[in-house]
Amino acid sequence: MESPEEELAAAEKLIMRWDSTASEEARERMIFDGGDRDEAERYLRAVDEIQRSMESATVTDDAAAADADSAKVNGASAIQIAMARLEDEFRNILINQTNQIETDSLVDPNSSINSSSHHSRASSVEEFSVDQEFLKDKIEDQNSEDHPNREDISETSGSRTSSGSGSCSRSSAFRSMSSIREIELIPADAVHDLRSIAERMISAEYLRECVQVYGSVRKSAIDSSFRRLGVEKLSIGDIQRLNWEALETKIRRWIRAAKVCVRVLFASEKLLCEQIFEGLGKDSNGNNAEDVCFMETVKGPAIQLFNFAEAISISRRSPEKLFKILDLHDALLDLLPDVETVFESNLAETVRVQAAEIQTRLAEAVRGILSEFESAVQREPSKVPVPGGTVHPLTRYVMNYISLISDYKQTLVELIVSKPSMGMRYSNDPAAPEIEFPEIDNNLSPLAVHLIWIIVILQTNLDGKSKHYKDASLTHLFIMNNVHYIVQKIKGSPELREMIGDDYLRRLTGKFRHAATNYQRATWVRVLYCLRDEGLHVSGSFSSGVSKTALRERFKTFNSMFEDVHRTQASWLIPDPQLREELRISISEKVIPAYRSFLGRFRGHIESGRHPEMYIKYSVEDLEAAVLDFFEGYPASLHTRRRSQG
Repeated sequence: MESPEEELAAAEKLIMRWDSTASEEARERMIFDGGDRDEAERYLRAVDEIQRSMESATVTDDAAAADADSAKVNGASAIQIAMARLEDEFRNILINQTNQIETDSLVDPNSSINSSSHHSRASSVEEFSVDQEFLKDKIEDQNSEDHPNREDISETSGSRTSSGSGSCSRSSAFRSMSSIREIELIPADAVHDLRSIAERMISAEYLRECVQVYGSVRKSAIDSSFRRLGVEKLSIGDIQRLNWEALETKIRRWIRAAKVCVRVLFASEKLLCEQIFEGLGKDSNGNNAEDVCFMETVKGPAIQLFNFAEAISISRRSPEKLFKILDLHDALLDLLPDVETVFESNLAETVRVQAAEIQTRLAEAVRGILSEFESAVQREPSKVPVPGGTVHPLTRYVMNYISLISDYKQTLVELIVSKPSMGMRYSNDPAAPEIEFPEIDNNLSPLAVHLIWIIVILQTNLDGKSKHYKDASLTHLFIMNNVHYIVQKIKGSPELREMIGDDYLRRLTGKFRHAATNYQRATWVRVLYCLRDEGLHVSGSFSSGVSKTALRERFKTFNSMFEDVHRTQASWLIPDPQLREELRISISEKVIPAYRSFLGRFRGHIESGRHPEMYIKYSVEDLEAAVLDFFEGYPASLHTRRRSQG
């Protein structure tokens, strides 16, 4: 059995044999490469032996003191060499034993980040300017299409699930069915070797060096995963200089990546740090080694990740950003419990605070954007009448915007907590029209009041635009078309209808029906006035005292007026087929019976004279067919519909 001195000498000899500064063989080979496990164990025992000898060295007399000092010097030299060697071994294991993570497999293939589902919000209407900058991006007219689905960001898959975290108390489209999922970043036998090395290095007060090596290697692995997930190294300034279309794509990518980063990558890094460093000691500030190592590894990547969301949260507010910011807000809100769990240590407080503050700023941005949107709708300056009195692009944009807002009802009901200040909002602008807010149910949510307020503002703007039409009939048709469109969009969205309420919906319905009535009065009262009996009889005789001259003039006037209405209003447009048909039926019910009756009473008087075809130009069937030309949006000739009078 060897004496303690012999054991120490053997340990120092083994350490020196693996001194890479003195041996080419030591430089070319690694102890923990797996070829000779016994050698690795012997090396660790040698380190332990030297550390024990240094700790047990005591001073008893002068001679013994001299021997102890010599032992300490030799031991310190051997430990320094051993720590340099173990640092290299530690780095080598980390580099060569890291499992490659297939980031694509961490995201559900059914996850909808397909750009087409979001570009479907692009508008098909003519581009128009709203307050020079606001509302310039356009949303597709959804008469015949459903709303685009919000992103269904699926959760990642992994080998271990932490069921105690990430369960957010509120419901949202981004709620996770399961949360943190840790995966094996390094094989278990390699983790055992890393912990064995870390234990010796920390025991020898080489915690800082061990952490630095670990952090530098693992940060590179995280950077590689970030690149595959599309997380770019962009400063806040870089992000704010990007155009909005580019940012929309990056936001979709970020939402998917952030879930993977927090719930899989960072959580797995934390687990690995615990497996290697837990219980091995503390730094000079009293922080656990595993926490120090974890933050050394992920603090930079975490700040990089959240800087993107922070840049969006403090960027310029404009209406087209609302829905992507809501997506970002919901995703981050859903992640916050997981951030709290993964970054739970005191050292990680900055990351927790940053994430929470960003979520708060995103909520503030949402409220600000809604206010900006209201103001932009009120100020939309276009004055050129849309051809044919059809639905104005502003109406399409605003109502599609509101419909999409209703898709985010649950989030917005929580974020929008105050009602708009209708009485003061535009009082400082003397040129602004008076906006009268209707009496509504006091139980409506602040969000619902905001939506009604937007519709009220829109109607006020449309009323102003309608005055640019020179034809009063077209003015009423324009209002009818636009308010009907508003009504249909509300009816087409159960969430929107529920929020706004049937009472206000009935008022809107009454308004477009009133506009339809006003249109018919403005157009057809004058035409039908030609078909009255008054002014046609002479000498008080109903049967024989008809003035043929007056009758001929009456037929000529009717023909001329109907032709003029037909020529003009065939090119007017009612885009909704049902509304178009209803108005045609209403016109027919008024005009056709009156014309049939007039023709029946006075046809004989005209046909008994010369050239009756000059006065009775159209049969009842001709007029019935002519009404079908109305509101199609393109000119039509009434003469082509004339039937033979023979």
